[in-house]
Amino acid sequence: MNFPAPLLEQLRDARRMVALTGAGISAESGLATFRDAQTGLWTKFKPEELATAEAFQRDPKFVQDWYAWRRQNAADAKPNAGHLALVEVEKRAPEFLLVTQNVDGLHERAGSKRIVELHGNIHRFRCFENDCSTDNFDAENGRCRSCGGYLRPAVVWFGEMLPTAALETAIDAAERCDAFFSIGTSSIIYPAADLWRRAKNSGAIIIEINKDPTPLTPLADYSFLGKAGEILPALFEIVWSKKQFTK
Repeated sequence: MNFPAPLLEQLRDARRMVALTGAGISAESGLATFRDAQTGLWTKFKPEELATAEAFQRDPKFVQDWYAWRRQNAADAKPNAGHLALVEVEKRAPEFLLVTQNVDGLHERAGSKRIVELHGNIHRFRCFENDCSTDNFDAENGRCRSCGGYLRPAVVWFGEMLPTAALETAIDAAERCDAFFSIGTSSIIYPAADLWRRAKNSGAIIIEINKDPTPLTPLADYSFLGKAGEILPALFEIVWSKKQFTK
């Protein structure tokens, strides 16, 4: 794969990098995106109707079962070459932050350490009844041992705000970076979709990698249509050289 020489030089000179990832990178590991058709028992339900506090209040066990199914799918999936390439970038970039909209935990399993999970993590839990500060949870039975209330997944549901600290960290990094990657994300879900603009306004180069064109495609400095698991390793191998990248 050929990459423009100016891009390679800009990445070699970059001191601060930010990568924003979305469902597309996990789809390469076999995970359906959030709005893809459900399978099995869940074919009759839209995700948007289940990922709400109201749905949980109506039938906690039903929503818990849906998330248990999703957790199992995520656990069965394996990090792909795109996830692993970002781990290598983290090791080599002087400053690097991975901002993900995904809740599947694949980046963490791949080995990434500097992560901001904007939408939470499906493998963690919160007390739904009283938001108990302790994590004394009976995850197997979906109950909080402190108050006896139901547990919910520690993810952001429709109608809820993103975690303030996570969003502020992402914004700060975007506004200070030299290079911003938008990887496998539709660039239509705000406020994450605004991060690239903040980076651009601060002078960063914007690189998009996505299977299909998005609203960002004509605005990015560099846009590559294809799989992150193919493009990222190829790009970073050239930037840091094959010997460095694979050792």
